[in-house]
Amino acid sequence: MKVLAFNGSPRIDGNTHNLIKIVSDVLNKNGIETEEINIGHKPVKPCQGCLKCQENKDGLCIIKDDELNNYLAKMKAADGFILGSPVYTADVTGQMKSFIDRVSLVSYVNDFMFEKKVGAALVSVGRGGALPAYNTINAFYGSSKMYTVGSSYWNFAIGRDKGKVLNDGFGIETIKDLGENMTWLLNKIHRD
Repeated sequence: MKVLAFNGSPRIDGNTHNLIKIVSDVLNKNGIETEEINIGHKPVKPCQGCLKCQENKDGLCIIKDDELNNYLAKMKAADGFILGSPVYTADVTGQMKSFIDRVSLVSYVNDFMFEKKVGAALVSVGRGGALPAYNTINAFYGSSKMYTVGSSYWNFAIGRDKGKVLNDGFGIETIKDLGENMTWLLNKIHRD
């Protein structure tokens, strides 16, 4: 099994990366392969609303000069996703929002191509706005016929400066619990 972790942070090795690493370590320990893909460094262009993806029905976006179609191919092959973002103005980053907008439309018009895959939100927050960001990510999963994975609390940790989320003991335990819950659900799905 494989889980793709999309990092929406433009900061290299920042707090979102730290949280992705923690949940990935739990998944890896349980035999699930993970791959982190940073969309904060190679931004995805915004959706044009042209609906060519609906017309073409080929599982691809008409925009060809960014990495989204490569990501879509990887997503079709994967068993689950983690979408991680720091909070920017009480929501996900612009990079993550563009990614969600395009991926969700391509999935929807191609007969819900991510149906029954597993998805988890992961949010790093300096102070406030974690729940709107968490809800934005989970709305994508909910509208894509995916299974959304929760934890023992909302999937976020608090820390403004680089590395500070690692000081949020409660947040770190929540992220580890997320990895265990994701492992359990993936195993249940693949056992049947």
